[in-house]
Amino acid sequence: MPRNRIDVHAHYLGGSIAELFRSGLRIAGGYRVDVDWSPDAAIAFMDRHDIAAQVLSVPATFAGGTGDTGLARAVNEEYAEIIAAHPDRFGAFAALPSSSTDAALAELEHALDVLHLDGVLLNSNTGGHYFGSEQYAPLLAELERRRVPAFLHPADSPVIVDHLGLGRPSSVCEFTFDTARTIIDGIYRGAFRRHPELTLILAHCGGPLPTLGWRIAEHSEMGMGPDDDHEVGPEHIRTALGALYYETALAGSRNSLLPTLEVTGTDHILFGTDWPAAPETNGARNTANLTGFGFSDDELAAIERGNAARLFPRLA
Repeated sequence: MPRNRIDVHAHYLGGSIAELFRSGLRIAGGYRVDVDWSPDAAIAFMDRHDIAAQVLSVPATFAGGTGDTGLARAVNEEYAEIIAAHPDRFGAFAALPSSSTDAALAELEHALDVLHLDGVLLNSNTGGHYFGSEQYAPLLAELERRRVPAFLHPADSPVIVDHLGLGRPSSVCEFTFDTARTIIDGIYRGAFRRHPELTLILAHCGGPLPTLGWRIAEHSEMGMGPDDDHEVGPEHIRTALGALYYETALAGSRNSLLPTLEVTGTDHILFGTDWPAAPETNGARNTANLTGFGFSDDELAAIERGNAARLFPRLA
């Protein structure tokens, strides 16, 4: 079988990030990953699973300074070096510092205009601030202006996870709830009315978001917060949910795909593995579930490659 898939959810754990792991830090979600990442190891993984290219990302939610501007710059320059060496096998979502919005915008400009990376990584929250907040507004506006894809990866909520995690890794459930939480916040506060052309990819098929889609839409007529945009109604919410992209890492089964297909079409579903944060065996089972779901050949080709090729034409 020829290499064909484009994996939009693949984590970079080399260079500066490997140094953080060696210091004992854990990946976002509350667990360690025991993989020696290298371009060669990633390419070997891709070749084993018929993947043509990966778009690399680092969820900038490590404790102890991953929001630092210097680290984001180092990671982005490492991405650029990897892409220069293997332009047909790798892309990257730029890492942004979380120290300030101005610092994030400056790094976004450098990553896209100087390093020519393929998109931007956003976290579901930054220090407890969600998509409807003033901190995110300039970033969303700039991403829409540039028509640049952004990959939304869940982050631990500093307000909630310690109370509701029950001692388990937050990646079991609280992690994905944060994806739904930030999208609901953005929708209800009008972010998607202000930025209808935003291209946003949700990790893990948006977690519970598609399952809650109808409830979220209907609830806009039942009660919203005092700071919410009361021009937002059910039809806008259904439109906003349908315009998002949903990737299938850890979400390739009917449990996730059926609700996702209730809020969007197959033209907004993308292939992802979450490797190496998710073990290779898990990725193989997830892909088997995806390919066995019952999509037509054309639908599966779009999900595994065609939809991503539209968003990332360099990798097409």
